[in-house]
Amino acid sequence: MRRAPEIPTDVTLSLGLDEADDEEALRARVAKRLRVRPDDLPHVAIRRRSIDARRGRVSFHVVVDLRAPRDAPLGGPSPREVRGEPRVAIVGDGPAGLFAAYELARAGVASTVYDRGKPVRPRRFDLKGLQTQGRVDPESNYCFGEGGAGTYSDGKLYTRAHKRGPVRDVLELLVLHGAPEQILIDARPHIGSNKLPRVITAMRERLEGCGVRFEFGAKMVALTTRGEGADRRVRGIELADGRSIEADAVIVATGHSARGVFELLERADIALEPKPFALGVRIEHPQPLINRIQYGKQAEHPRLPNAYYSIKEQVEGRGVFSFCMCPGGWIVPASTDAECLVVNGMSMSRRNSPHANSGLVVAIEVEDWERLGFRGPLGGVAFQRAIESAAMRAGGGALRAPATRANDFLSARGSSTVPPASYRPGLSAGDLREVLDAAGLPIADRLRRALRAFERRMPGYASEEAVLVGVESRTSAPLRVLRDPQTLESPSCRGLYPAGEGAGYAGGIVSAALDGIRIAREVAVRVGAR
Repeated sequence: MRRAPEIPTDVTLSLGLDEADDEEALRARVAKRLRVRPDDLPHVAIRRRSIDARRGRVSFHVVVDLRAPRDAPLGGPSPREVRGEPRVAIVGDGPAGLFAAYELARAGVASTVYDRGKPVRPRRFDLKGLQTQGRVDPESNYCFGEGGAGTYSDGKLYTRAHKRGPVRDVLELLVLHGAPEQILIDARPHIGSNKLPRVITAMRERLEGCGVRFEFGAKMVALTTRGEGADRRVRGIELADGRSIEADAVIVATGHSARGVFELLERADIALEPKPFALGVRIEHPQPLINRIQYGKQAEHPRLPNAYYSIKEQVEGRGVFSFCMCPGGWIVPASTDAECLVVNGMSMSRRNSPHANSGLVVAIEVEDWERLGFRGPLGGVAFQRAIESAAMRAGGGALRAPATRANDFLSARGSSTVPPASYRPGLSAGDLREVLDAAGLPIADRLRRALRAFERRMPGYASEEAVLVGVESRTSAPLRVLRDPQTLESPSCRGLYPAGEGAGYAGGIVSAALDGIRIAREVAVRVGAR
C-alpha cells in the first residue's frame, strides 16, 4: 500500500496574471511544489492574496491553506437575546460602538446605542446636500451617523492591528452580514461605500432582533457622575432632548471629529492629553497614470484591479506619507460644521472611477502646535480648526476646495487652473501654501520636499496632471481620553470606558471594531454578564 505523503499546513506561491482564478491550475501548482499528485492533496483554499508589482513584473502572491475545513461557519458566537433595562449606554454607532454592542449581546448584556446622526438610508440625503449644495448638517454628514465615518468613505479594512485582537472575527462578522467573502483573503480588504451601508444596517437589525436598542438623533450633551476622587463613578448621560439616561457603564465611542464630546469631557474633568496626528492634502491623479506607474507594460491587463500605492519620506524628523489611498475613487467633503473645510476620499466596491486619490499628510507633533500657542488637551483641535477655516476662506465658500497642481506646488507657486477632478462641489485654483501654513507651521515646505522624493520614485506622480486638494486634517483625533491599561476605565471616573478612534485608541474600521470588542469584554465582566 502506497503511503500518503506528508502535507504541510500552507504553501506560498507566485501566480501569473492568467492563473489567478483557475482552481485546477492552482491545485496543480501546489502539487508540483510539494512533489505530490493533485489527488493526494486535501482541500486547497487561498488564505491570503496580494498583488506583487516589483521590478517591472506583476504577479499575484498567494498563501494557500491546506488545512482549512470546507464551508466552515462564519461569525463566531451568536448574540443572545437580551432582556430587561439596558445596563450599558454606548455613545456613538461607529465600528467601536457597534461591535461593542454585538460583543455585549454575545455575553447576554443589554445595551442601548445612542448616535447624534441618522441611520444610513436617510443619512444619504444629507451627503447629497454636502456635495450638490455645499450645505453642512452638523449632526448628519460623512463623519456623523450610523456606521461612523467609514460607512460612506470607502470601507477599507486593511489594518496592522493584528496584536490587538481577533481581526478574523471582525471580518467574518462583516461577511456574515453581507460583505463580500474576498475580504477574508485580500491583503488589502475593501467593501466599498455602496455596499458597507447595507452591512451596517444588517448588523443593527440583527442586534435589534435580540433586544439591543438603537436611538438616532440622540446627542449626548453631558456626562453625569456621582461621588468624588477615587470613588467617583459614572451615573449616566444627558441628551440634547432633555432626557437623563442612567447606566452602570458608559462606553464613549465617538469618532475623531466629535469635538463637542471632547469639550464636554474636559468640562466634566475627565483626564485628556494631546496626541500627535497628521495633516495635509488629498492628491488626485488620473487612475490610468497610477496604473502605468505601478504596473508598467501590464497596466491594461484585464485581471489587474486599479492600482494602489503607499509612499513615505522623512523630512526634518517628521514623516510625510500617503494615507487612506483610494484607487478608482472620489474626493468628498467631510466637513462637520459650516466654518471649516475638510476633504476625504472614498470609492465604490468596483473602484471604477477614472480618478485615484490619496491623503498626502505630514506628521504633526504636540510640541509643534504648542510652540505656536495652541495649548491644553484641546490645543490640537484648535490647530486643526485654524487650518480648516483658512481652507474654507481660500475655497470661497459653499465647500469649494482650494487646489494647486502638483507641478506648481513643487515650484512654490499657485495655480490659475486645475485639471478635471472628482470633487464636488468643485475646486478653486490657487496656492495651497497659504492654507497649509496658516497656523504658522511650515507644513507646505515639508510636503513639497517629500513630493520631490515621491516624483523621483514614481515619475509622473508630481506632474501637471496631479492636483492637490485641501485640506485632509481628520486623519486621527489630536487627543487621547486616558484609560487604565488593565480595567480600560477612565482614571477620572469608574464605569466610563473611552473607545475607538475618538478616544485615541484606533485608526480605522477594523482597529476601532477590535477596540470596541475589547472594551465590551471588560464591561461584561464588570456588570456581571450571564
